[in-house]
Amino acid sequence: MKFFVDTADIDAIRDLADTGLLDGVTTNPSLVAKSGRDFFDVLKDICDIVDGPVSAEVTATDFETMLSEGQSLAKRADNIVVKVPLTWDGLKACKALRQSGIMVNVTLCFSASQAILAAKAGASFISPFVGRLDDISEDGMALISDIREIYDNYPNFETEILVASIRHPGHIVEAARIGADICTVPPDILHKLVQHPLTDKGLAAFLADWKKTGQSILDRK
Repeated sequence: MKFFVDTADIDAIRDLADTGLLDGVTTNPSLVAKSGRDFFDVLKDICDIVDGPVSAEVTATDFETMLSEGQSLAKRADNIVVKVPLTWDGLKACKALRQSGIMVNVTLCFSASQAILAAKAGASFISPFVGRLDDISEDGMALISDIREIYDNYPNFETEILVASIRHPGHIVEAARIGADICTVPPDILHKLVQHPLTDKGLAAFLADWKKTGQSILDRK
């Protein structure tokens, strides 16, 4: 499974990139607005740090303007993925952008039928929002399972399943179990994957026992 980080926080992206665990970045207008910075400055900084796909979302809702915005975004860096909403105009823009070789992430997916349309339009990535479905008492991970099953039935579908709106580590583990291709994760949730009380307890015991020996590894040269 690939890990994307869902943020426009440059420091957080740089910190995660340094681990070697980061495969890409997703942004949206809300995340960029939180940064308080110029959109294109943020985008440039992210693409300078991350070699993998970087999703940048259009703000238009009509086909012609979405297409123009997508073409403009794609010129900023070779690893830009144009993010479009799962609407009729968004699907049309997806098809047109893909025909010109631009990667496209179709976002705001909430049903398997929508995911089928995105794959038919040639989307590079489909972004189902599992957390938002859970919020309204639907089963977000069941949607991931449905999309995985459907896509596997059709080898000509090359769209990768990018699980979005992740709220806790359990979402990531379940997505991996189902076979999703990617999870895009807020930085704080990604950090929680490493946490376990028994790890902390075991480390504390090891260090206490080592301290009793009075030795230092760095003393030996």
